[in-house]
Amino acid sequence: MLASSPAVLRASGLCLRSPKSWAWLSGPAKVRPGGPGSWAPARKAATVTLEPAGRCSWDEPVRILVRGLAPGQRVTLRASLRDEKGALFRAHARYRADARGELDLTRAPALGGSFAGLEPMGLLWALEPERPLLRLVKRDVQTPFAVELEVLDGHAPEAGRLLGRTVHERRFLPPGVRREPVRAGRVRAALFLPPEPGPFPGIVDIFGAGGGLLEYRASLLAGKGFVVMALAYYNYEDLPKSMETLHLEYFEEAVNYLRNHPQVKGPGVGLLGISKGAELCLSMASFLKGITAVVMINGSVVNVGGALHYKDETLPPIGLDPSRIKVTKDGLADILDVLNSPLEESNQKSIIPVERAESTFLFLVGQDDHNWKSEFYANEASKLLQANGKEKPQIICYPGAGHYIEPPYFPMCRASLHTLVGRPVIWGGEPRAHAMAQVDAWKQIQIFFHKHLGGEKVTIPPKLESFI
Repeated sequence: MLASSPAVLRASGLCLRSPKSWAWLSGPAKVRPGGPGSWAPARKAATVTLEPAGRCSWDEPVRILVRGLAPGQRVTLRASLRDEKGALFRAHARYRADARGELDLTRAPALGGSFAGLEPMGLLWALEPERPLLRLVKRDVQTPFAVELEVLDGHAPEAGRLLGRTVHERRFLPPGVRREPVRAGRVRAALFLPPEPGPFPGIVDIFGAGGGLLEYRASLLAGKGFVVMALAYYNYEDLPKSMETLHLEYFEEAVNYLRNHPQVKGPGVGLLGISKGAELCLSMASFLKGITAVVMINGSVVNVGGALHYKDETLPPIGLDPSRIKVTKDGLADILDVLNSPLEESNQKSIIPVERAESTFLFLVGQDDHNWKSEFYANEASKLLQANGKEKPQIICYPGAGHYIEPPYFPMCRASLHTLVGRPVIWGGEPRAHAMAQVDAWKQIQIFFHKHLGGEKVTIPPKLESFI
């Protein structure tokens, strides 16, 4: 039986524009001549403001307001940002000012563009890469993303002159949070500590098969009252260059480092992982001591990609059949059915022995995940736990959500290069439903860890639920 989150809503259809639809926005804004019914005589400079003003954390909602328009004036709002590699991400939406010549995105529905309807944060979660097959990630959490917001006269494809603009900085290192690089024994990581006096609950944060060290989820979560270790496990500094063979002793060393840190409240720690990282969290909870609570985002119940060793035990990778790859009309790979079923006897040696775990689990599942069958894996893990007298895990399923469930307001990644497959794959998801899932999942992660790791009772601001 699947648990439901009250904030989970079903996906609604959107009319999303292709990157080609940006052609009209790619050059300088053109002045549209006045004519019968034209607003030209009344048009003037508009002011774009955000509440709260100033820099805010990436996972925080903002209220976007435009003032100085003519009553009922038609305008187009567009947002853009560049990542650290210079890749451009953009979104736009069409609006009509109210009778006072103002526009409040918490009250005014978008009339079309990258999204439609009342979506106060749509200009962020609907961002799309100018070049396809790119995923927006933050590589340096010590610098913010700068989001440019512009107001143009009229609606596409006839949008006219630029009426106003502002630059909104969204940070990844919350106020007072400290970052400490970790090079202890074999462990390569970054540790994020909250500003208030500790100790705090401790969490190890692990990403997927892309390798390297991604810190943005850990840095944001540290602002919620946790000591969070972003842990690399391959393809970073002097760590192994591939996942062909992994040893749980490395992860055990990382867990012990965190448990022994003076700012970490014991006796156990939490684990947070997505994709391959979630699968590793399940293995860690099954084999290692000192793990109290585990959140798995679209994880697996079987070992995938390479052999996993711990002492004298080995979990072989589950088999796969490349002939089961489907190809979309865009020429992208759909790998949903590639992995063999763990229910077949020949594959059962790859099942993670979750029945050994002494942890409490939360499974967050995107029901349109096309990387693998996350919902099936969560249910199989639940069956194994309950069959062995363990507590039934909490499973929250999100209709219309894809594979990469990120912190709030990250745009959904439709497709990108899969490290293990060696070609671009689709990740699944419908943008609005995915955005809603990310807001709720972020809330559920905080509630779960504060409850089971003995932190302070967390209060999620109502605005986090309403500003989608």
